[in-house]
Amino acid sequence: MGFWELLVIAIVALLVLGPERLPGAIRSTMKTVRSVKQFGQQMQAELSDNLRIHELHQKLKDAEAKNLLNLSDDEKAAIKELTEAANSVRPTNAQMSLNNLTQQLGKDLTPTSSETVVKNENKTGS
Repeated sequence: MGFWELLVIAIVALLVLGPERLPGAIRSTMKTVRSVKQFGQQMQAELSDNLRIHELHQKLKDAEAKNLLNLSDDEKAAIKELTEAANSVRPTNAQMSLNNLTQQLGKDLTPTSSETVVKNENKTGS
């Protein structure tokens, strides 16, 4: 859009909305434009990630077809990247031990129904 088109739009908006409602209309328009741009950037990033995943998946298929022998540098790099991604998602032994301990403590600390009755009787003084 050129300068003159923007000027005509601004004059029409001023005449239609008036000087008191024009700043609010501009703010809401700018907010909408920002949100549309942000949505576009998010979609572009997601599509880029999906294309990269598809590319790595295809290279892994090619490597498996070769029985992981005589791989090209691209295939080796793809396998390395996929391995690193899998290792970053997989919980470490320390995290797994902590999760197991928490689950075990949760099971051991859960009162049985008879323990709950005894505790309730002690609270009421009976």
